[in-house]
Amino acid sequence: MPLQVSDYSWQQTKTAVFLSLPLKGVCVRDTDVFCTENYLKVNFPPFLFEAFLYAPIDDESSKAKIGNDTIVFTLYKKEAAMWETLAVTGVDKEMMQRIREKSILQAQERAKEATEAKAAAKREDQKYALSVMMKIEEEERKKIEDMKENERIKATKELEAWKEYQRKAEEQKKIQKEEKLCQREKQIKEERKKLKYKTSTRNSASRNLAPKGRSSENIFTEKLKEDSIPAPRSVGSIKINFTPRVFPTALRESQVAEEEEWLHKQAEARRAMNTDIPELCDLKEEEKNPEWLKDKGNKLFATENYLAAINAYNLAIRLNNKMPLLYLNRAACHLKLKNLHKAIEDSSKAYRIMKRHLRLIHPTKLYKLMLRRFGM
Repeated sequence: MPLQVSDYSWQQTKTAVFLSLPLKGVCVRDTDVFCTENYLKVNFPPFLFEAFLYAPIDDESSKAKIGNDTIVFTLYKKEAAMWETLAVTGVDKEMMQRIREKSILQAQERAKEATEAKAAAKREDQKYALSVMMKIEEEERKKIEDMKENERIKATKELEAWKEYQRKAEEQKKIQKEEKLCQREKQIKEERKKLKYKTSTRNSASRNLAPKGRSSENIFTEKLKEDSIPAPRSVGSIKINFTPRVFPTALRESQVAEEEEWLHKQAEARRAMNTDIPELCDLKEEEKNPEWLKDKGNKLFATENYLAAINAYNLAIRLNNKMPLLYLNRAACHLKLKNLHKAIEDSSKAYRIMKRHLRLIHPTKLYKLMLRRFGM
């Protein structure tokens, strides 16, 4: 239970009350002061000072000064009058509790109003700052727009000046061309006049000097014929493209009927393969040839692009699975990629095909051929 402090001193004037309260060795930081217009409390454990003031005071303008183990209050009265005592007397506990609660409510409302006022002031400051920033940005934007407009006007003027210069240059060239044409026409007219004069003088001379007979007349007509002969045609070249021959046999050994039948069968087989293999729909005609795919795979193998070479050999095998060389080449790619099981499988397929079709190669020779093929 806190100890009530009674050894305080106070003085007054008509407008103010001066209250001196000893802190009794208590740290200043542990002092708690609560003041309203009718209630004053100072809590510095284990001591407590509580006063229910005689008359209301202006708590907003009142002051408290702490120092030298003493706290001095300067309480300004709302009404100028002398107090009989500092605190009212004859106050029961219920009255005291009501005054405390009322003071706390007043302090809370005042704190709430202060918080709201502070928040409103902060909002106003933010609004003002935002308006200032918007004004600055608007000025900057206007400045940039003015600069852009000035640059546009300047560029337009330069473009117009360049167009005018080009127009004048074109007019000057046109005038010069017209002058050259006029000079050329004058020269042609003068040459025609000279030629006409020469021909007229030549005709008059021929009339006067030509002998009787038809020999001179024939010579003149022959000369005119020679002059009227046109110039020879210019040399040119004609390019002829021949259709490539698809049939594998030589021309001296082929027969037209057999060729047509073979080509027809090949076209039917390719059409059937195209329907079975949807990947061939987007390929060119040459890309559907197993030989072309084999050569493509060999080129990819030479550039060490083994996966792409395997894809080329796969498509070629789907088109023609009777070519043992395709399996051997794919086995070489698998061997480079360390896929030993697939390499053995493709080598076995190549051996079976070659054994089925040739039946002349010994397995030992085939094995040596495969080793030589793989570079082992």
